[in-house]
Amino acid sequence: MTPASRRTEAVSAKLNDENTSYWLALGRVEGLGVRGARKLMERFSSPVAAYHASLTELESCGLPAQVAQAIFAQAGLEEAEKEIEAAAKLGCELMTAGSADYPPLLREIPDPPLALYVRGDSKVLSRHTVAMVGTRRPTAYGLQVARRLARDLAERQLVIASGLARGIDSAAHHGALEGAGKTVAVLGSGIDVIYPKENKRLAEKILASGALVSEFPLGTAPTPENFPIRNRIISGLSLGVIIVEAAEYSGSLITARLASEQNREVFGVPGNITTAQSFGPNHLIKQGAKLVDHWIDVVEEFPAEIRMQLLPPAEASERATNRPDAPSLFDQSLTLEQKAVYEVLRPDVPLFVDSIAGSVSLSSPRVLAALLELEMSGLIRQLPGKNFIRKL
Repeated sequence: MTPASRRTEAVSAKLNDENTSYWLALGRVEGLGVRGARKLMERFSSPVAAYHASLTELESCGLPAQVAQAIFAQAGLEEAEKEIEAAAKLGCELMTAGSADYPPLLREIPDPPLALYVRGDSKVLSRHTVAMVGTRRPTAYGLQVARRLARDLAERQLVIASGLARGIDSAAHHGALEGAGKTVAVLGSGIDVIYPKENKRLAEKILASGALVSEFPLGTAPTPENFPIRNRIISGLSLGVIIVEAAEYSGSLITARLASEQNREVFGVPGNITTAQSFGPNHLIKQGAKLVDHWIDVVEEFPAEIRMQLLPPAEASERATNRPDAPSLFDQSLTLEQKAVYEVLRPDVPLFVDSIAGSVSLSSPRVLAALLELEMSGLIRQLPGKNFIRKL
């Protein structure tokens, strides 16, 4: 027997032991929903008991007649068995609401998923996690902030959760991976449907250092209505949610609202007031969200026992007295030409090389040489079209 076959058998045995088929079947009963299933669990000890109840008992739970009749007729069980087989072949773990290893924070929300499809390391779902979400059309500033914050938080052993979407979500995942940390991507599709397709390679990297998660059955397409539904999982897994950039009607604001309803911390990264993408976090900050410009702003909001696990004793006080700051330009031993060019650049607006040359008293070749040296020092980044921006 090959290792892959043994893994498939082990996964299948585990799923069957946990009566996973009954949990999956409940999720397939049309008209029941997560809240309806919760009513059933308040009346019966398990989904198995619900499926073996009489029609009268089911109707006494306040379920619509057609829903009670569907459960009594064992609706969804056959499809659930097939789903379990397919998930095992994919190497996908199924965590049900009755599982001992179901993520504890997620279990606390009003409508936890009946089952989670997990690929990768399912243990990361129970670790201290921070969510980071934002617009799919970020500015260069937003991308840099998301990547830096995610990296810094991951380096402090926090798991970074996001949605694998374009823009801020992808930057958050990349930042966590750069920090040699763990990251979790919560999908708005089946676990076997990576969306957007250009993030397939990123998903593979996440699998090697974290997990992909979905509550949707295998093969589910990434339809628009799925994403607001999955947002409650992103916030539910997390101690808090960081909004980096989000326009006025961004889905990220749904995640922020859900986080608040779930009694999670809400953080906002301030942005340029003239930029549409800054509306969301700026608005949240005005409403009381914690302003974030450094990783310590996030960690210091956590309970003391969590801070003690994440930080060295000197940093785990109510507020670190000596905030670590980036080295000064003088500490970097820059030449006068490099300093002149660096001071022209901004972290939020890319500048074309001709604009930079026109702002300093240097010849174009010397400006190009200074830009190259600054880029090699890791202080600036070159964007497409010979545009340059400061690194944060």
